[in-house]
Amino acid sequence: MTAFWTEPDFDDHEMVHIVRDRASGLMAIIAVHSTHLGPGAGGTRFWHYPEPKDAVRDALRLSRGMSYKNAMAGLPMGGGKAVILADDARTKTPELLAAFGDAVEGLGGKYVTAEDVGISEADMVAVAKRTAHVSGLPVSGNNAAGGDPGPFTAMGIYLGIKAAVRHKLGKDSVEGVHVAVQGTGSVGGGVAKLLAKDGAKLTLADINADRAAALAEEIGGKAVDAEAILTTPCDVLSPNALGAILDEKSIASLDTAIVAGGANNQLARAHHGKALFERDILFAPDYVINAGGIISVATEYLARRDGKTARVSEVNTRIATIPEKLEQVWQKSDETRVSPDVVADRMAQDLIGRG
Repeated sequence: MTAFWTEPDFDDHEMVHIVRDRASGLMAIIAVHSTHLGPGAGGTRFWHYPEPKDAVRDALRLSRGMSYKNAMAGLPMGGGKAVILADDARTKTPELLAAFGDAVEGLGGKYVTAEDVGISEADMVAVAKRTAHVSGLPVSGNNAAGGDPGPFTAMGIYLGIKAAVRHKLGKDSVEGVHVAVQGTGSVGGGVAKLLAKDGAKLTLADINADRAAALAEEIGGKAVDAEAILTTPCDVLSPNALGAILDEKSIASLDTAIVAGGANNQLARAHHGKALFERDILFAPDYVINAGGIISVATEYLARRDGKTARVSEVNTRIATIPEKLEQVWQKSDETRVSPDVVADRMAQDLIGRG
């Protein structure tokens, strides 16, 4: 593996911290892209990486995405991300989580963590025993914001899909609109349920085929093989699993008018946004449409830091601005004939002082 600062995804990151705790077996990377607007905030991913370079790539790309996401969401937070390199058996112990919490604490507040793929709310509770720089913790009270950010992410994506349908298809409702949803976990499943209530036609896929089939039966959709979802003829493709799914091959085979989903870093490389644009496929930049979760955890963290209680109503008010942000991106793209991903990147870069 070459030096990480020579990798294509290194973007003048402020810090890339390698964590090794021999006693617990912890091996992790904490990347902070920017603290221009505040502490670098972003979740921790627990994943088995057969190749270490893939873990580095994830940390670099995801932390940069969090800088852009937090800036575009109007949050006083910078961008950071952590990845814990799981072993083949994905062994997760209290000692490993404690060691990770100590590593976060050792950064003195430059990085604020939360849950992500492979990390649960309970894991964040364990990490919080070792550091205050953590969010997504359980809360009590009907209007208290916190806990699992998945439903908030799903709500933002749902609102973003409706905005995309208005912009591209000229429809004020998703009733009868065919949406192909990739990934039926907390986020993708939540998006599918919200769309089903509005009468959308749904095709679902997941690497856990049984989960996709069960959800399809519950909401009146159709389940297909995970390999088939990207080529399913539809109005909207909503990727809500892992990223880097849009490359030359997959883009050429898409049969959709819109790509709008919650997966981070859906474009395999930067130029693939232009490829979508040239095919006249409307793209919702992922870090704009999927900001609901970080809005929730950041609101919770900032309120707790200041001795206050975050309110769900405050979170929902911020999430309701996601369609407006997307429309600004799309209008600028239409005016300039520059792909939406590039337009959004330029807007975010200006906000973090890198324009």
